[in-house]
Amino acid sequence: MNGEVGQMGKKRKRWLPILLAVLLLGAVAGVVGWYKFFREVDQRFESMDAYYKNGSIGTEQAAGIPYWIWVVLPRMFPEYLPGPGGYNSLGLFNDPGNDIPAGFSKKTIGFERVGVNCAFCHLASVRYSPAELPLLYPAGPSNTVDVLGYQRFLFKSASDPRFNARNILAQVDSIYKLSLLDRLIYKYALIPATKKALLKQKEKFAWTDVRPDWGLGRIDPFNPVKVNVLDVSPGDTIGNSDMQPIWNFRAHKGMSLHWDGLNTDLKEVVLSSAIGDGATKRSIPLGQLQKLQDWLSDLKPPKYPADRFPIHAQLAAQGKVLFARDCAGCHAFGGKRTGQVIPASETGTDAHRVAIWTKEAASRYNSYAEGYGWKFNNFRSTDGYQSVPLDGIWLRAPYLHNGSVPTLRDLLEPVENRPKVFYRGYNVLDPKKVGFVSSGPEAERVGWKYDTCVVANSNAGHLWGTTLSPREKDALVEYMKTQ
Repeated sequence: MNGEVGQMGKKRKRWLPILLAVLLLGAVAGVVGWYKFFREVDQRFESMDAYYKNGSIGTEQAAGIPYWIWVVLPRMFPEYLPGPGGYNSLGLFNDPGNDIPAGFSKKTIGFERVGVNCAFCHLASVRYSPAELPLLYPAGPSNTVDVLGYQRFLFKSASDPRFNARNILAQVDSIYKLSLLDRLIYKYALIPATKKALLKQKEKFAWTDVRPDWGLGRIDPFNPVKVNVLDVSPGDTIGNSDMQPIWNFRAHKGMSLHWDGLNTDLKEVVLSSAIGDGATKRSIPLGQLQKLQDWLSDLKPPKYPADRFPIHAQLAAQGKVLFARDCAGCHAFGGKRTGQVIPASETGTDAHRVAIWTKEAASRYNSYAEGYGWKFNNFRSTDGYQSVPLDGIWLRAPYLHNGSVPTLRDLLEPVENRPKVFYRGYNVLDPKKVGFVSSGPEAERVGWKYDTCVVANSNAGHLWGTTLSPREKDALVEYMKTQ
């Protein structure tokens, strides 16, 4: 008996080092796995302006692309971009010294990942002449960005047989030396997983291929949410809409939000916008988004550049009287109908955007965050469009919810006199009509052709002001430069 006990003791002594070694290796593997795949590093920015342009809103974890894959894709597949310049060819801009355009965030969650943020759709740009560099205004509508073009670039790249570990790593090697471990992680985990995820997204976004293109400075904002987040079919709806500004929120308190007024609670709109861009219930950074909301609440719209293009004081004074008489009730802060939803049957504008946000979609979003410390309660379906205040209106062209009218002066014309075809995305200011230059060789070369005969692109409606005399229309436009 004692002999057996001794033998068991010897066996335990032999196995104990092996067991300890296995446990140690498992612990090391666990630490390395956490460090390389899940370790989250806080971002640091010198200002809220910098955070707005390149800070995280929680999209990197579920929807982010590994940084080095993202970097080399334009080098590998330039034919799938609109032209030279990499991602900037999609109407995006970099701050000096920044390796990624505004609208993207680079964050380490195990490995560096790139996701989109608010500035992707809300960063206005303007040039005062073709020879000048653009001025960038955070929270303004991104009038040059090609959102669908970016998605399609990723989808086409992932569908290309050249999208494989060997080719991607060869491109990375030409500009950066990965460690052996990182190289193995990219080769066997990140590159295959990224390809699979992008091809899956391509299938989910196939509905965009049978609808009119969004074009520069436009997006279908809520059909993607219905498909990706709420599991609601887009049906045959078309939501193509102009980008909206998100500045000066405090002055908009209590008003309807989004073009169709589908919510009235600013916090819900901020959180749901992050979710629409790819954040999840678990990854959404509530504290940072609250700081962003507070900053946007007090961020004032830029003033019209009267130092470059002087405002005719006498004409603007006449326009002020006309505005108070004919426009203030719907478009001045404090107006009786300002910020309210006006039925599309009354405005006469294209009704396709209204149709996309159904009662089913609103109900599902209101129940989206059940079980979490935050929730949605105020999503709704409406029958029209918000009568928007006109703060910073000079920088918000083209006009109407679908961006179908290039300038304010054109909007005051009867529908039959408004441009039937023009070019969006050429960001040179038109100081006379107020908008952007939308015709001519350079606008045609740089811009995207907008045809009002295409479904959901109608420029009909909003006939207020169209019966004024030419002099009165000029005066009204002159006054609106001051808003």
